[in-house]
Amino acid sequence: MRLRRLESELWVPHPIDEVFAFFADASNLDAITPAWLRFQIDTPSPIEMQVGTLIDYKLRIRGIPVRWQSEITVWDPPFRFVDEQRRGPYRKWHHVHSFVERDGGTFIRDEVDYAVPGWVLEPLIHRWFVRRDVERIFAHRTAVLRQRFHRRAATAQV
Repeated sequence: MRLRRLESELWVPHPIDEVFAFFADASNLDAITPAWLRFQIDTPSPIEMQVGTLIDYKLRIRGIPVRWQSEITVWDPPFRFVDEQRRGPYRKWHHVHSFVERDGGTFIRDEVDYAVPGWVLEPLIHRWFVRRDVERIFAHRTAVLRQRFHRRAATAQV
């Protein structure tokens, strides 16, 4: 199994407690997920985030319906949490979300280690499909977070 890594970073002009609270509310996943995935949380709200919390989702990857379950394996507010795929489209998905106070705001960092199914075809599947999709998802997420947190900062200063 070949592990791949995606890293994403963003600084926002908001306090760490406020930024972490946004991520701690699982219902906000819909807001930062691209519409083309047709993402839907199946776990009833409210979802209490803590170690061991399981969250079930439905989405479509390239039109194919997929069920995904993730588990919160680390919960260290307001600095870090980790979600890991328990059921879903990847052979492995390990996502570390970390938050650091910096320069009067919060530095958000995502590190995702993932493995693609496909055995001998895995390099081609990754290159042609998965890498592009994962990069597009995180580019969308960064753009939405930047807009949400920077727009609110500009409004608060007026």
